[in-house]
Amino acid sequence: MHVGGTLRVPGDKSISHRALLFGAMARGTSHVGGLLTSLDARSSARVLRQLGAQISPLGEQRAVMIKGRGRLRRPATVLNCGNSGTTTRLLLGLLAAHPFSATLTGDRSLRRRPMRRVTVPLAEMGARITETNENGTLPLTIRGGKLRQLRHEMPVSSAQIKSCLLLAGMAAGVPVSVREPHGRSRDHTERMLRAFGFQVEEADGWVHFQPGGVLAPFEMQVPGDPSSAAFPVAAAILAEGGELQITGVCVNPTRVGFLAVLDRMGAKVALDGLEIQFGEPIATLVARPALLRAAEVRPEEVPALIDEIPMLAALATRAQGTTVFREVGELRVKESDRLTLIAGNIRALGGVAEVVGEDLHVTGTSAPPRGRVRSEGDHRIAMAFAVLGTLPGARVKVDDLGCAAVSFPGFPKMLRTIRR
Repeated sequence: MHVGGTLRVPGDKSISHRALLFGAMARGTSHVGGLLTSLDARSSARVLRQLGAQISPLGEQRAVMIKGRGRLRRPATVLNCGNSGTTTRLLLGLLAAHPFSATLTGDRSLRRRPMRRVTVPLAEMGARITETNENGTLPLTIRGGKLRQLRHEMPVSSAQIKSCLLLAGMAAGVPVSVREPHGRSRDHTERMLRAFGFQVEEADGWVHFQPGGVLAPFEMQVPGDPSSAAFPVAAAILAEGGELQITGVCVNPTRVGFLAVLDRMGAKVALDGLEIQFGEPIATLVARPALLRAAEVRPEEVPALIDEIPMLAALATRAQGTTVFREVGELRVKESDRLTLIAGNIRALGGVAEVVGEDLHVTGTSAPPRGRVRSEGDHRIAMAFAVLGTLPGARVKVDDLGCAAVSFPGFPKMLRTIRR
């Protein structure tokens, strides 16, 4: 397969969620272009409407209007967050500062994901959490109110935990300090808070937030999602020839750790036309075919590329040698047990992979991948192995490629479009 052309990937999922949340909390009307229209973004829009915000329909060709009231309103019914862990955890932070009760639930996958990582520190701040299940998973009820300031050392480096607590501090008007144990996770929340005049400083692994900013209505354009761009980049790397350009991609350093790994594997992805928009660096990614070699992914790198590990593991099946992903146990509590699924699916396609403790080992092979992929409805698993299916001689059947719509509407069409 050869690749070619220029494309734009869907709007960044992380920034889209935050734009909706900040717009709902601002007093007045905001306009956001390029907003992701995926199922996860629709989940955020849906629950925010239940909480009193007016949000126009999410559409690919038009800006979204968000009319906020300055505060959230008590919901009349349960808030169903669908498959979106980002919606759930960030919303819990905002709800912790509001003096009413709200019950949150989600689909089967989301109801398995850990929530005490955010509910425990929120309770320490003064929110009251009522759990339905012994393990603290959804559904749960939160009753917020006047919060205390917080100093918290996080159990894992996680943008969702960090953002939840920072948003609680913002909504309550109290200082919050959080520490990440293993490298920086994505910092979109910090950048947006600074854009609204809040003081956010970083020192010695700590992020320190001080109230004092003002959430005013805003206008912004959401850049392309680097986690989505990773899949056409991978397809271009595996191709036999050609060049692929992906325009308007967010290249925030906390989001593109996968590019450094690709470089060590022998695939050099260029960044053209770098500029800054709303505090975020934006560029065009230029990807070409490459011969791959094995690499080691270190623990401190994982927070900046956690969502790209399925893609990197798929590429590692074509690299010379054994690629090792160190301390990636966090993959077990994503939309699925990604760690087990990645290794199992690689073996199902005739490849070599094993989980050793918290590490993932993937050995490259030249044999065409052939077999059936079990996604368990996980969009990144489905897309990563669909990309492997573009190799010459490959016969890869993904059981549910439709789940790609969670983050990348139109993904199957994109894969067909870039082929030459």
